[in-house]
Amino acid sequence: MDDVVAAAATVIVLSCSQLLIEKKQKKRRERRWWMTSLNRSRERYNASDMLLALRAEPSGKFQNFCRMSSEDFEFILTKIGPKISKQDTNMRKAIPIQERLAVTLRFLATGDSFVSLEYLFKISHQSISRIVPEVCLAIIDALKDEIKEVPN
Repeated sequence: MDDVVAAAATVIVLSCSQLLIEKKQKKRRERRWWMTSLNRSRERYNASDMLLALRAEPSGKFQNFCRMSSEDFEFILTKIGPKISKQDTNMRKAIPIQERLAVTLRFLATGDSFVSLEYLFKISHQSISRIVPEVCLAIIDALKDEIKEVPN
């Protein structure tokens, strides 16, 4: 009788373990990627090239886009560039400092949502949500000596 109980227990344990394995396999999600396919096309579409083209355009399109002259853009870029630059990794290339500054300026100038800026710059809105505060803090830190306080 003990052999029958042991055999039944073994069958039950094996059946339960098989069900648990199948259940774990069913819960497995599809693999996630570092970037969506839309943002992955950023390698072909380079916002830095767009910024260069806007700067070369004599019609003032760059000033309309960033709400500042290209000279002021370059001045701020040289001041904050080392603070906002990131390293490339094996997984992906870092977002260039020109794009990081342009995204921030565009956000401050227009108030567009991060999702709207995602389509314009082909940078995920999660990345933009980290870029904007980081660049703003770098600008504040770099230009704090140039800001004059107004007495109350």
